[in-house]
Amino acid sequence: MDFNTKPTKETQNNWNRDPNNWIWGVFYYNPQDKRLFPPKKIKQLGWTINFANPNSICTAIAIIAVLLIFTRNS
Repeated sequence: MDFNTKPTKETQNNWNRDPNNWIWGVFYYNPQDKRLFPPKKIKQLGWTINFANPNSICTAIAIIAVLLIFTRNS
């Protein structure tokens, strides 16, 4: 796959359904998928972190840190 082109919805859905992209069935890990927060296995439950993308991990840590700071100060 050419990394300069955006994958199709079908490709993204196939990645999401592939059990090899889920560690212990819970943690999404797909280096081919550049999305920070792909949908969970059951899309109605929201999004998860793509643990193969370092940017998503940093973003999640930053969000958690901001939430902790604001909840501690209130």
